[in-house]
Amino acid sequence: MPSFDTVCEPNLPEVKNAVENTAKEIGTRFDFKGTAAAVELKDKEITMIGDAEFQLVQVEDILRSKLTKRSVDVRFLDKGDVQKMGGDKVKQVIKVKSGIESEQAKKITRIVKDSKLKVQAAIQGDAVRITGAKRDDLQAAMALIKKDVPDMPLTFNNFRD
Repeated sequence: MPSFDTVCEPNLPEVKNAVENTAKEIGTRFDFKGTAAAVELKDKEITMIGDAEFQLVQVEDILRSKLTKRSVDVRFLDKGDVQKMGGDKVKQVIKVKSGIESEQAKKITRIVKDSKLKVQAAIQGDAVRITGAKRDDLQAAMALIKKDVPDMPLTFNNFRD
C-alpha cells in the first residue's frame, strides 16, 4: 500500500556550516572588532552572545542570511528570550526545531481526515504517516498539507509505492 511520512527535520550539517560561516564573518567584520559578539552551536541549540541587544539582532541577520544561502528554512529556528550575562553582555538561545510536536501532528491528521480523501493518517513518534490506495490521493494529501500548514517547514520522505 503506498505511503509517505510527513516530517519536520532540518539539514543539521548545513545548519552547522551556516553557524561556522557566521562565526567567521563576525571575526572579520569591522563593526564587531573588540566586542563579545559570538555564535556557537551545541546539539540543536544556537547560542548568540553580544554586548547589547542590537548586536544580537545583527548576528541573527547574518545567521539567517547564511542559512538561506544554504537553503535551510529559517522557520526551523525557535528564538528564546534575551538573557543578561555577567557584566554588560547578553545572550540569546535559538533552538533548532526537529520533529513534529503532538499538537501539530494532531492538526495534520485532522486536516487529512476532514479532507474526504481516501487516505489514512497515523502519528508515529515525531512523524505523521499517510497511507492510501492510490498515488494520486497521496499527492493530493501532500498538496493539502503544504497549503493548510504554512507555519511549519514540513518535508515528505519515505515515499513507498
